[in-house]
Parts: sequence; structure tokens; C-alpha cells
Amino acid sequence: MAVRRRLITRRRDLGLSQEDLAAALGVERSTVGRWDSGETAPALWLRPRLAKLLEITRTELGDVLAEADDDQPAATDRPDLAENDDMALYRRDLLRMISLAGALLALPAAVDDLADTDDVDGYTRLNNHLWQTFALTSAKATMRAVVGEQLRMLTASLSQPHGPATHRRLCALAGDLFQLAGEIHFDASDYTAAAHCYTLAAEASEKAAAFDQWACALTRHAFISVYERKFTDAAPMLEAAAGLARRGDSQLSTRYWVAVVQAETYAGQGNLADCQRALDRAEGVRELRGPVHNGGWLRFDGSRLAEERGTCYTTLGRLDLAEAALTDALRQDLSTRRRASVLTDLAMIGAQRRDPDQVLVHAAPVLAQARTTKSGVITSKLRGLRPQLVPLLANKRIARLNSDINDLAGVAVTR
Repeated sequence: MAVRRRLITRRRDLGLSQEDLAAALGVERSTVGRWDSGETAPALWLRPRLAKLLEITRTELGDVLAEADDDQPAATDRPDLAENDDMALYRRDLLRMISLAGALLALPAAVDDLADTDDVDGYTRLNNHLWQTFALTSAKATMRAVVGEQLRMLTASLSQPHGPATHRRLCALAGDLFQLAGEIHFDASDYTAAAHCYTLAAEASEKAAAFDQWACALTRHAFISVYERKFTDAAPMLEAAAGLARRGDSQLSTRYWVAVVQAETYAGQGNLADCQRALDRAEGVRELRGPVHNGGWLRFDGSRLAEERGTCYTTLGRLDLAEAALTDALRQDLSTRRRASVLTDLAMIGAQRRDPDQVLVHAAPVLAQARTTKSGVITSKLRGLRPQLVPLLANKRIARLNSDINDLAGVAVTR
């Protein structure tokens, strides 16, 4: 192995043992030992903190980590090892934070509130900024490190004594941010980690008595089952979310978003009547006035209703209703993921009509977007198209499309 002598020397010059560095970074001492020996490389999201502890720039840290013997490549030159190690470390750290935060949420608030309100206000502003960035960026996984750092700060704050008011605010902020962490994992098709995040988001929201936020956490959790087409599993969680939303702010769009997801669930179960009733309930969002969402854990404003109707009707096999709704949706200013979803549904309609040209015209740009963005959501949507392609596989172009989707879906999207 390529021992990282410069890393060891720098650490020792600063009087830091392996134990000191491990404690400061929240990793095991053996992990630091593997960095020193060149067996593994530090996770990407840990490197800014490691550079700060070593009092060097990130560029200098990269040079230190790239050190190798003349005849042996360093661990950082082995992408397979470095990437796997990064992800394993990240998942362990996430689960550790979830366990710690869950325990801290169970602790009672202090009698006196001596908290620095400016800190809590700062956390609120940063949470809002992170949601805005998440909505704008196509590479969602790049936010994992900064969201993880914010989660660490919030968890550290929860460990300090706070009065009831500040404790509730911190719980609400944790519920907010764990939902965002869940969204990042969901987009990467890491549904297990996403489910853990949504579970803790719901628990934190409950402690904060934030009913709308709580309902949204449950709805996001239910979405996992919807995407995996386990509609029976999604239904009871959505019923609970609907009940919580009714206890929330009637001027927010929460209950209408829950209704939309319920409509998708009914469609998946082949229940046209209940699906249409749920969609009609969701239309109530149009009667709200003023700000109906916060742009973070709640973003539903009714602008997607045409898309949602199209998706539901496609699932139900009502192609006439679906195509009209989806064509109307394409006239709107859609994000990359939303346009990909609409186009995939139109491709499904083409497949059900046995029209190869309609399939290809709509599916080709979605495939290109999936390759470019590495979005697990877009890939998952394309996977749902494959069963519909089976009757058309005699067509060479459809067979090629199916093969391309298979290749894309076979790659684990974890970045």
C-alpha cells in the first residue's frame, strides 16, 4: 500500500493523534489509520473539515492524499475503492446522526431558555437556502455534504439545554432538514436511507407540533411505496397524513398535496372513482389565496395538477383523458424532472397504442436527461416504461430503447 507520509507528518506536526482526528471528524480511529496507510481515502464530504483541521487548503489536501509509492497507485487512484468507501462511510455517519438525533428528540426541554436566538434564526435561513438550491440544481447528490454538515450543527444544538419554545423550533428545523436529506437520497434511488430520513423528519415534526410538516414527511415516506408500486403499503400512511393535514393550517396546500398522492395510489390500485374524487379534492388548492406553500418541505401550488391527472389516467389506461391532460401540462414552464415525467407518460400512451413513433419521440429526450443528470427519479420513471415496451420489441428501434433503459437502470445511482 502507499503510505501517506505527508498526511501523517502534517497531523503529527499539529500535535494530532489518530484518535484526535477521528474524534474531531466523527469517524472511527481505524478509519484514520486506513487513510494514513493508503488503504482508503477520506469521504469527499469530510475533506473540507479535514483540510481545516490540518490547516491547509483543499487543493493542498488533494495533493497530500494523492501521495503514492512509485510502483503502487494510491487509494485515491482507485475510483472503485474510493467511491465505495465514501458511500459506506457516509451511510454509517447518516445512520449515526439519525440515531443520535432520535435520542435527543426524546429528551425533555429545559425549564429556562438561554438559547441564542440568532443561531436558531441562522439555521432557519440556511435551511431555506438549501431547499432553494435543491430545487434549482440538477445534480441533487452534490448537496449531500453541505446538508450533512447542517444536520450535524442542528444535532449538536439539540444536545444543549433549551427551553420549550427554542426546543420546538429546533425540532421543526430538524424535521425540515431531514426531509431534505430524504429527498436527496430518494433522487439517488437510495430508498432505504430516504425512509430513515423521512421517519426521523416525522418524529421531529411531531415533537414540534408542526402538523403540516409532519403530514409532508409521511407523504414523502409514502411516495417510496408509490414509486415501488406497493400501493397497498402507501395507502394507510397517506390516510394518516391526511388526518394530520386537517389539523394543520387550512391556508396551506398540504391537504391538497396529500390528496394528489392518494389519487396516484388509487390509480395504481385500479380504482378510477376514488382516484377522480381525490383529484377533485386536490383542485381545492386553486381556491387558496396568498402564500400556499413555503418552497421547502411544502412546494405544492396546484401547478402540477394537469401532470398528476395525466399520470393517474395513464396508469388507469384512460388514454384519451391522459393525453389531453399531459399535452396541456407540456405547455407550462416545467422543470427538467417534471418534463421528463410528462414525456415518459406520453411514451407510455404510445406504447399502449402500439405506436413506436410516439414512444420514441417522447422517450428519447428522457433517456438523454437521465444519462446527463444521473437522476434516480427520472431513471425510476423510465423503468416503469419497460413493461409497456414488451409487445413492441420486434421493432428494432424499440428494442434498442429497451436495451438502453436496461443499461441505465442497471447502474446504481448513488452520487
